[in-house]
Amino acid sequence: MKKLKIIKIGGGIIDDVPSLHQFLQLFAQIDGPKMLMHGGGKGANEMLKALGIAPQMVNGRRITDGPTLDIVTMFYAGKINKAIVAGLQKNGVNALGMSGADGNVIQAVRRPVRDIDYGFVGDLTPVSVDDKILIGLLNLGLTPVLCPVTHDGHGQLLNTNADTIAAAVAVALSQQFTVELHYCFEKNGVLRDVSDDNSVILKINEAYYAQLKEAGIIADGMIPKLDNSFGALRQGVDKVIIGHALKINDPLKTVLCLS
Repeated sequence: MKKLKIIKIGGGIIDDVPSLHQFLQLFAQIDGPKMLMHGGGKGANEMLKALGIAPQMVNGRRITDGPTLDIVTMFYAGKINKAIVAGLQKNGVNALGMSGADGNVIQAVRRPVRDIDYGFVGDLTPVSVDDKILIGLLNLGLTPVLCPVTHDGHGQLLNTNADTIAAAVAVALSQQFTVELHYCFEKNGVLRDVSDDNSVILKINEAYYAQLKEAGIIADGMIPKLDNSFGALRQGVDKVIIGHALKINDPLKTVLCLS
């Protein structure tokens, strides 16, 4: 099977224009089929505040009421997505920006209300990703650029976690490609000491992951990222790599494996 690299970019890289441009130059140099999934950085919060809407976060997850969904959609699917697409075109990559509603690529379900009402937030199911359009685009030599806005099939847009989308898309496309999934942000990888960016744990399997969680070395927002990663590996993704967005070719990164 052909190799496919799926790269999810997030964190401060998106917020810093020079860093984002540098990343897009590096991404353009990747040979063969590739895809890019992006989050939103801090820009959506800044836009919300400018409009007098207070961002609401619980455990690192955004509560998305109606006005917030409008801003998130404009920012993720509009400003950021199209800026990335334009940057890739500048670097010779024929990219196509998409939300989950486009081509029915990602259909989610609204998160049920339990202890917290997250509003218009979408959760994925095992059949959320329709890979036919993505495969067709890749076979045409196009590079899809996905933002974390999905839909429910009944006309409602939903805000969905970008890490989760990246893992789900990687799993869906692993039936047709040998998929390598990269989570890229402003750190060199999974760190043993969060204050030391050189303390990268180079290889983590499931048993070691359990030990690192138990010891509190891996905590907070890294846990769902790694849970998604190991879930993707169990469902056919060939390799998951976590590292710095501006050091794609640097050996200092974390490689996840099942054993």
